[in-house]
Amino acid sequence: MLRYGIIGIGAMGREHAENLSFIEGASVTAISDPDSNSRDLAIKQLGESVKVFTDHRQLLDSGLVDVVIIATPNFTHVDILEDVLKTSLHVFIEKPLCTTIDDCLKVIQWSKNRSGLVWMGLEYRYMPPVAELISIVHSGGVGQVQQVSIREHREPFYPKVGNWNRFTSKTGGTLVEKCCHYFNLMDHISQERPSRVFASGGQRVNFLDESYDGVKADMLDSAYVIMEYPSGKRAMLDLCMFAENTVDKEHISVTGSEGKVESFLPSLEVRYGKRSAVGNFKQWSHEASKPKVESRKVWDESIKYNGFHYGASYLEHLKFFNAIKSGKGPDVSLEDGLRSVASGLAAQMSIAQGRPVAMSEVLPAGWN
Repeated sequence: MLRYGIIGIGAMGREHAENLSFIEGASVTAISDPDSNSRDLAIKQLGESVKVFTDHRQLLDSGLVDVVIIATPNFTHVDILEDVLKTSLHVFIEKPLCTTIDDCLKVIQWSKNRSGLVWMGLEYRYMPPVAELISIVHSGGVGQVQQVSIREHREPFYPKVGNWNRFTSKTGGTLVEKCCHYFNLMDHISQERPSRVFASGGQRVNFLDESYDGVKADMLDSAYVIMEYPSGKRAMLDLCMFAENTVDKEHISVTGSEGKVESFLPSLEVRYGKRSAVGNFKQWSHEASKPKVESRKVWDESIKYNGFHYGASYLEHLKFFNAIKSGKGPDVSLEDGLRSVASGLAAQMSIAQGRPVAMSEVLPAGWN
């Protein structure tokens, strides 16, 4: 039995706990959170037998856990990780890694030469239609990748304890807090690291009349982001967070030299087609220009709990659990976490300054 401790037992912490309840051999034995309401909700979910702490250091010193999940507000990650990474416990870190590059680099340094596994929580790649799209692309199904497009049209940010997710200073900004998943997917799909970012966005609709302790909410609610890669590949993000009246809120499209594949959520659909006359433009015809696309639903029957992310969190926790048991490394590393944060920060710098931003302006030498 692997004993899990969850630091930060708000909505996402409780979601992690629910996923673990479906994994045989995993048990949540301790939780920590300074917020009494979050603790009470967790006790109701987990039962009175779970040990409850108000400070994460008490949990770390308890001897009750083998694994720690960090699901606290973004701006607290660095201080908590400084304590956690001094232990030999296995660690799962909810996205984003940290809110600044300097803090991400500190965490990476602290993580070196540890015996415990450290896993970065970026679960979108495990959503069944997305996983199928990635499999098709990486097996050469669209030829050489040229363009990756990701659209998320969704509802506004949910309320959080203390309203911390209303402020760029506490979240890292919308393009870090919400979109680091997507920047990681772009890199994973294209199998490259971006060299330059250009973005346009703003706070157009959401939270315009909200302020807390005299400070106005300042989270972006819409943006377009273009990522350029050294090979000439490009990726684009289309984000709108006041578009809840959307059938498929998440749409990923990958177009290559020989075909195109798309995934849609929540419809769980994948569409895939090959070009008819690749490279043979002299013999092009109207018939060749007609789409020949197969469309199918994609699901993973091994998923025991759908949760917030179409089963992706369950699959991610199962992979994390099995990696601990087998001694394997993480699917998603702290370095992946750093780069996903860097892309978000570069995009926000581009919006603020109205210009393209080279990744070398955001990442130190040796990382770009």
